[in-house]
Parts: sequence; C-alpha cells; structure tokens
Amino acid sequence: MKYSELTDLTGEELRRKEAEFRDELFKLRLRQATTQLENPMRVRQLRRDIARIKTAQRALAAAAARGGS
Repeated sequence: MKYSELTDLTGEELRRKEAEFRDELFKLRLRQATTQLENPMRVRQLRRDIARIKTAQRALAAAAARGGS
C-alpha cells in the first residue's frame, strides 16, 4: 500500500486498516514459528505498511492540531 493511498483515508479507516494488518502480521508470525511461510516477504511488507499507516495518522493529527489551534 502506498502512502498516497493512505492520505485519502479518514482516521477511522486508518485505525481499521492498522488493526487488520496487525492481526495478519500476528497470524503470519505464528505460522512462521511453526512452519515455513509461502511468502516470507509478506511479514516485511506488513511491518512497513503499518509504519506508513502510523505516519499518515500522525500527519492527520498534526493537521487537526494546526487547524484547531
């Protein structure tokens, strides 16, 4: 997922996406501990997507703080 796609989402949508990605990452890590993964790069991709979401959330909060003050 690209950052430009995330900037179009609302705060609630970002929270939902983050929860969804965290859940998927948790399941992949469990599967990784027990067996081999089909696509081990998916773990890396999910971690980076979560970081992008957090960045977008932070930017959204900063914009709201600037506009609200």
